[in-house]
Amino acid sequence: MAGILIIDDDPGICEVLSHIVSDLGHCSETANTLAGGLAKVRKDRFDIVILDLEFPEGNGLDILPGILSSASEPEVIIFTGAGTAKAAEAAFKHGAWDFVRKPFVRHEVALSISRALQYRQEKKSSPSVRPFKRTGIIGQSNDINSCLHQVAKAAATEASVLISGESGAGKELFARAIHENSFRAKSNYVVVDCSALPETLIEDTLFGHEKGSFTGADKSREGLIKQADGGTLFLDEIGELPLSLQKSLLRVLQEKKFRPVGGKDEVSSDFRLVVATNRDLDKMESEGLFRRDLLYRIKSFEILVPPLRKRKEDIKLLLFHYLEQFSRETGGDIRGVSPEFLEALQSHSWPGNVRELINTIQGALITAGGDPILYPIHLPVSLRKKSVENALVETAGQVQTGPESLSSAPNLPTMKEYRTRFERDYLKKLLLESGEDRQKASLISGLSQSRLYSLLKQHGLPSFGSAGKN
Repeated sequence: MAGILIIDDDPGICEVLSHIVSDLGHCSETANTLAGGLAKVRKDRFDIVILDLEFPEGNGLDILPGILSSASEPEVIIFTGAGTAKAAEAAFKHGAWDFVRKPFVRHEVALSISRALQYRQEKKSSPSVRPFKRTGIIGQSNDINSCLHQVAKAAATEASVLISGESGAGKELFARAIHENSFRAKSNYVVVDCSALPETLIEDTLFGHEKGSFTGADKSREGLIKQADGGTLFLDEIGELPLSLQKSLLRVLQEKKFRPVGGKDEVSSDFRLVVATNRDLDKMESEGLFRRDLLYRIKSFEILVPPLRKRKEDIKLLLFHYLEQFSRETGGDIRGVSPEFLEALQSHSWPGNVRELINTIQGALITAGGDPILYPIHLPVSLRKKSVENALVETAGQVQTGPESLSSAPNLPTMKEYRTRFERDYLKKLLLESGEDRQKASLISGLSQSRLYSLLKQHGLPSFGSAGKN
């Protein structure tokens, strides 16, 4: 008997679906809100989740990564009356099993549930995906965990993999993770940046050449495709590859053979292909800029790397990781970070993604010089300006619609009283955030441990190691 969770804000729909589940011989539970549904998935184990898309509080796709990354890793059937092809594509990219439109035919729903359970049973009986290394990939967000799950699946196969995502999102890290966790990990990992190769040299670089094939070719040279024999060939920014070379690459992928420049005999190379792009290859194909047959060949398995703005909960992990890394590289001390500094980073949209964040952290350290704590003043003016603009937008409505302005507030506290309240609230949050770990609290706040003890005592708050109740 399987466990099935139905998440829909319509009690009538939940009742009908519950009857269908019961007739199939399985048990069901229901939730009428996104938060309630996600809480149940995290608390209990389910084989299937039937998820509506439209809720008063948001879209069902918002919790889809959280459902798929929960302990039981259930199959998800999207069930909606307002579904679009774009929504279906987004659901499938995240890993949804099926997409059913309302109004529905009873037997179609029953068939989708049965097929999902059959697939789940087959998946359990097949060899499990091997554990994988994630060196260099920092983050614990639902989007990153879902992406890593796809990496683990890809690493266990020999299929060609297309990694898509914005520039600076870290596509090359995921490509390397596929290689390092594959059966080819002990062989060569060869990287080709298609955007950095002059068109006149691409053929020679990929296929190599024979001695005497052109002026200056005083000896034979092995191409990168041959160097990847037995290992992985990673073509970064494949969307930049000229059409003239796309046909040649397609033949190499099909035959695993090629002829070096000026060569008479074909050379074989057994490699696994991984490619990455920040361009829309489907659009390029429709415009005649990318070969359709090559696109089909490289899209055996696709992984979409999320932009940093979609996983802002990872910014704090990335910040402390790179602070520690840069400190090791320079032999300096790890800097403290003010709450305002972290808040400024988390409010930024990061068009340059993780690469921009890394450069910003490095720049802040240089600007800070010998300062032990990083403050917003150490950030670029453009980033600080954007942070202020976002804050003004968020508070504009509150100022206009608030019950009364500060000038008319009868109980406005004195500056000293306000500062005391703020300081106490900050310390309470610091205790929670640091898990009452004094070293971590000192690092986050930028205060010495003795100063922290003094402040905690002054405000009547528990010291480290004590029960955190107040």
